[in-house]
Amino acid sequence: MQGDDACEPKQAVSVANRLVDQDHVAAVVGHFCSSSTMPASEVYDEAGIIAITPGSTNPQITERGMNNMFRMCGRDDQQGVIATNYMLDTLKAKKIAVIHDKDTYGQGLADAAKAEMNKRGVKEVMYEGLSRGEKDFNALVTKIASVNPDVVYFGGCHPEAGPLVRQMREQGVKAKFFSGDCIVTEELVTAAGGPQYTTGVLMTFGNDPRQIPEGKAVIAKFRESGFEPEGYTLYSYASIQAIAAAFNATGGKDSAKASEWLKSHDVDTVMGKKAWDKKGDLKVSDYVVYQWDDKGKYHQL
Repeated sequence: MQGDDACEPKQAVSVANRLVDQDHVAAVVGHFCSSSTMPASEVYDEAGIIAITPGSTNPQITERGMNNMFRMCGRDDQQGVIATNYMLDTLKAKKIAVIHDKDTYGQGLADAAKAEMNKRGVKEVMYEGLSRGEKDFNALVTKIASVNPDVVYFGGCHPEAGPLVRQMREQGVKAKFFSGDCIVTEELVTAAGGPQYTTGVLMTFGNDPRQIPEGKAVIAKFRESGFEPEGYTLYSYASIQAIAAAFNATGGKDSAKASEWLKSHDVDTVMGKKAWDKKGDLKVSDYVVYQWDDKGKYHQL
């Protein structure tokens, strides 16, 4: 069974209700966007269904006391620290503009980085929101140019990040562009109009799962089919493996038993061994910094 929530909260609830009431699913891998996972998880929690999100990083997802909610990724408060440390310690940035897309994920990520910056004594030179779905950011770019930042930190996803970085370059803004795990897709390059605009763009993401030895066989099968398992593909695969391991170990499809088992056992996955705490967060998060090159590919720094 599958469903597409289009990263829209209302649609996510509709999808969740269908999966529970009509499809009678035993478990869910999803959702992707934090703004969708938050309301959808309430549906699954009420139904007593285990869910693992492969990519929702907003801290509140696992801070609401839900027994059956897990994630296969890290959290924005972890991601924001890594990004801030890189901006301040490696880039030696003094002036940072913080932009977000007003979404649960995007603003949450931006706020996490801003909080860490402020904690370290750096006050952002700009804090602005844009609207998802927009493509013309020239007025915003003019504002960015007026504060002459060293870095523009963006909390959001590739559909907005691409046009934003392109228009920054077209207006002569030379600031580094830094974002998070929601731009970890080659669709960023397409959205920007080509690698000439995304070259040098920085982002945080977990250690590239395609480099983990445990995933070689699965990765080879994906590539044989003509599909490159970039971004969160292997996170989703690992989520399925974790649920399967929990159900197999507990002898059925009882979500409560499976959840308790996951919180006290390691699981071997395509991304290596994984373990969760009592909240459903990974015990170990591995965010690092990547950079896009002039060929439209990203590499770990």
